[in-house]
Amino acid sequence: MFFIDSDSCVILFAHPKPDKNMFSSKTAVIRRRSKTPGVMITQYIVDIPEGKSTPDVQSKPIPVTIKEASKNPSDFRKLLRRSKVEEKAEGETDERFWDAMLDADRKDYERICTEFGVADLHLILKKLEEKKKTRVQNKCKDGAIPYDKEATEKLSIKSAGRTNDFNIKGLMQKGNGLERVDGKVNLLDTELNLVDEDVTLLSTEIKLSNVDFVIKIQDLKAPERDDALFACVLTHPLPKITWMGKGSTLEDGEKYSITVSDHKLIHRLLIRDCNQLDKGIYSAVAGITSCSAWLVVQDPGVHFICGLSDVNAFINETAELTCKLSSEDCEGAWFRDGKKISPDDTFRVTKDGAIHKLVITRCEEEHSGKYRFEVDRRKTEAMINVQDPPRFNPEDLSALTEPVTVKVGHNAIFKLHFVGHEPIKIKWYREGEELLEDNNTKIEKSASHSRLLLSRCQRKDTGEIKIRLKNEHGCIEAISQLIVLAFPGPPAPPKVVSAYNECINISWALPSNTGGSRILGYILEKRKKGSNLWTVVNAMDEIIKEKNYAVKDVVAGMEYEFRVTAINLSGVGEFSNPSEFVFARDPKKPPGKVTSLKVTETSYSHLVLTWTKPEVKPGIQDEAKGYYVDIRPAECTEWSRCNSTLIITTSFTVKGLKSMDMYWVRVIATNDGGESAPEELANYVLAMPSPVRPKFTNHKMKSFMVVRAGNSVRITVNFEASPRPYIMWLKDNGPVTKRITISNSDGSSQLLIPSSERSDTGIYSIMVKNLAGQETFSTEVRVTDDPKPPGPVELEENVPGTVTVTWEPSPDEKRDDRLHYAVSKLDSTKRTWTIVADRLFNNKITVCNIMHGREYLFRVYAKNDMGISAPSESPTYGTEKKKGKFVVSVPTRKDCDLRCAPTFIVPLKLHTAPKGYECYMSCAVKGNPKPRITWYRNHISLNTNTNYYISDTCGVCSMLILRVGPKDMGEYTITAENALGRAECSTVLSVRE
Repeated sequence: MFFIDSDSCVILFAHPKPDKNMFSSKTAVIRRRSKTPGVMITQYIVDIPEGKSTPDVQSKPIPVTIKEASKNPSDFRKLLRRSKVEEKAEGETDERFWDAMLDADRKDYERICTEFGVADLHLILKKLEEKKKTRVQNKCKDGAIPYDKEATEKLSIKSAGRTNDFNIKGLMQKGNGLERVDGKVNLLDTELNLVDEDVTLLSTEIKLSNVDFVIKIQDLKAPERDDALFACVLTHPLPKITWMGKGSTLEDGEKYSITVSDHKLIHRLLIRDCNQLDKGIYSAVAGITSCSAWLVVQDPGVHFICGLSDVNAFINETAELTCKLSSEDCEGAWFRDGKKISPDDTFRVTKDGAIHKLVITRCEEEHSGKYRFEVDRRKTEAMINVQDPPRFNPEDLSALTEPVTVKVGHNAIFKLHFVGHEPIKIKWYREGEELLEDNNTKIEKSASHSRLLLSRCQRKDTGEIKIRLKNEHGCIEAISQLIVLAFPGPPAPPKVVSAYNECINISWALPSNTGGSRILGYILEKRKKGSNLWTVVNAMDEIIKEKNYAVKDVVAGMEYEFRVTAINLSGVGEFSNPSEFVFARDPKKPPGKVTSLKVTETSYSHLVLTWTKPEVKPGIQDEAKGYYVDIRPAECTEWSRCNSTLIITTSFTVKGLKSMDMYWVRVIATNDGGESAPEELANYVLAMPSPVRPKFTNHKMKSFMVVRAGNSVRITVNFEASPRPYIMWLKDNGPVTKRITISNSDGSSQLLIPSSERSDTGIYSIMVKNLAGQETFSTEVRVTDDPKPPGPVELEENVPGTVTVTWEPSPDEKRDDRLHYAVSKLDSTKRTWTIVADRLFNNKITVCNIMHGREYLFRVYAKNDMGISAPSESPTYGTEKKKGKFVVSVPTRKDCDLRCAPTFIVPLKLHTAPKGYECYMSCAVKGNPKPRITWYRNHISLNTNTNYYISDTCGVCSMLILRVGPKDMGEYTITAENALGRAECSTVLSVRE
């Protein structure tokens, strides 16, 4: 059932009249706006079936006036006709009525209509709109611009829970648009005007004042302790209504829950946990309208306080179902799968007050099923599932939980009986890992028991042993412990506590590996120095209980070493390593101070000390056994020891120094009697080598080099100097440009021009200087390219038999002082060109031996350190003799376009280089004009990286990595680009350790 209405008061009925059956518990009334302006859709079904939709209109309904809805459609049409006839039967024909309406505020419209006896307010408002429009047009014809105070007011209404504000100041509607005219309002030829807004606003206000209930609250019956819910549906949205209960206003809280739907039409009151005090009349108040209903709280009678719960029972064991009623005076009946249960030896029914029990004394598989208990037309149900999971024999389980202790190499056995529904999966585990059968592991399985045999157990087999049984009804586990006892491990080497002529005191520590059991005692042995025979210090039947012993069976002056072994439940373990040799003599006196302490060598990271051993003075100071060296930086106050073991020699190298730091050094002599007083250097030591005047070490350095423009220039200089020198590079006695990269390290310096230009030509000098002196070296670098050909060639005969050849200089002559020329000639009697002159530094040459009657051609070439240019050819010189015809056939040259985009003739290959070795990559490229070459590693340009040596000679592009490391791995790409195109080639470098 759906209704569609609009603000124009047209109502379309899909049913003659709604009745109470339409508003059942599964229906509701929901009002929402249509997409068509002024149309509201009333929906009486909460959930619209799939594929269905509410009816809607395509355009706004035509306004008509209806006083009362008719059940008969013919009566509805009569009412429509009657409204037209009665239009002028009212008092609206009185001019005083219209004057009052035109000058009145909209809130007074209803009062004026009542005074003049006008009933159809909506029709009057439409006519009032037309009269206001006519008045405005008449004023405009008189040349006046009307000002309507109501047009500048801010109109605010509240409709369907939201507020619409209209603020119109200084706007004019013309046609369908808005224009501003000097801050005044001109409402001419409008389709939507303020009068229409007044009608809509007033109509909305009238609706809000007439809110009614579409569905009222209904009488409810609720069982005691249950919740009760009242609900109502309004004709218009309201954010809140008032709920009353037995004459009091109800508030939202723990007892009452008051809610409203999102569209503000459905309001609900929930009464929680109803009791007899909650029964009575409840009301819903919406404005001046209200509705009421009774709440009746019913006594629930006998009910279940605690119902049955599902039970999982084991076969041959007891199962029990229990429930509790609200009354102790009730008798009930038990059912299994719908059949009543009679008590017998298997089923036992008991009642203890309000608690009723059903006990199955010995469960079988057929006892599984659904059980029900009924009382006073109430029931509760539960399932009993009789299972037969694996179960251990209690005696075997108790025995298994006891740890099993065996010695290394012996066997361990675990056995356990069980029962359960077959099949049963059996798995054994050790420390969480499943055991599988092998040479040392045997597993026996049967329907009633399982046995695990671990042969030749080792110490590593110690740990948790677990058996796991599983069938379709469940699983069970049992855990035991396996302890494998081994011989104890060797203790640490014994230490000499003290030594005397008649006794040597020895101590040692507990072995780290006790073999899994406690240590019972120790056996101590001694051996004289130079002997291979070990002798037991203590008797075999008297093991040493403590971890120290006083050895008295010694000879004064002899030197001994000792070793010890531990004994546990498995037996005697391994012997420890021997102790240090010790003399059987009374304690010594500490040695004296070392003498002649001095530094013999220094560097940036180490220094070398030498000294003389201290003098022996009987009874005062004994001989030194060894030495310790201490060091401390000048800014510190604490000494640190350089050697952890004694130095026997009288020299030592101290390493790990910081360059140019100052250090204090001392030496201490020691023996069994103690340490001597320290001997310290008089002055601090500076961590730097002895001064060395700078000297260049690579004797094959070039003093002159020629580089093709575009290639890189790399000058590497190796030197020796101490202390570290100051290094400076110069070009033509001036500073180098920022394009040039200088890299300095210990003993070398490098100058790199990534991409050379002709302006880089010059003399590059390096100066290496320190406090011991300085050294310089210079290299002339000439950056050039293939020379351009000379200009036009002219021939002149000044002396018979000779020809003077002159030519215009090459454009490169001014930029290259090493550019020179070569001249060749072609005799008409010969077919080959011959060189006339070479290394000409001028632009003129006289050629002799010119024969009369022959024709000659001359070519002039420009040459430099990089190559030779194309020739410039002279006109033909000389004529043939009249005796015969001699024709010189000179091949004609056709000019062709030799330009082409770059292409790689020989691509890069994959490379795998050992770490620390060099790697050489090369490829061949062609292109005219000569392409520009760029190398990349992982898309990062390498042309300016000093770690890579890059060259391009006659189209052969190469790159050298001197020492390959992990950082050099990756993808290497070379690009060649000129004006006609771009080519690219890639490879991958892998570095192996």
